[in-house]
Amino acid sequence: MKNKIFNIVSVLFGLLLINGGLNKFFNYMPVPENLPEPLMKDSMALMEISWLMPLIASAELTGGLLILFPRTRALGLLIVFPVMTGVLLTHLTVAPDGLIMALIIWAVIGWIMWENRSKFLQLIR
Repeated sequence: MKNKIFNIVSVLFGLLLINGGLNKFFNYMPVPENLPEPLMKDSMALMEISWLMPLIASAELTGGLLILFPRTRALGLLIVFPVMTGVLLTHLTVAPDGLIMALIIWAVIGWIMWENRSKFLQLIR
């Protein structure tokens, strides 16, 4: 039962990342109008660097696709870890409104790390 729940949560997390990556390429989700000013400035600064958003979107897409499958889940997590770190730091410093969701995402990341700890420990050894 635990394995089924873990797989469902992992697939949902992977789909969330795929959606975020595709949105960065195709801009199909509207941007909320009540975003804090510092967050808007940070987003505009990121968009000024022409190669950065496609890189982040590619990392989200690739990581999300890899997280969908149990065999490649650890590799997918390694790819999206820097992006998710940026998301958490953004919500800690600039936009605390989304901190709850960021912490839930990090709980999922922690669970995936724990379940794949044997794969990650091989990187350390």
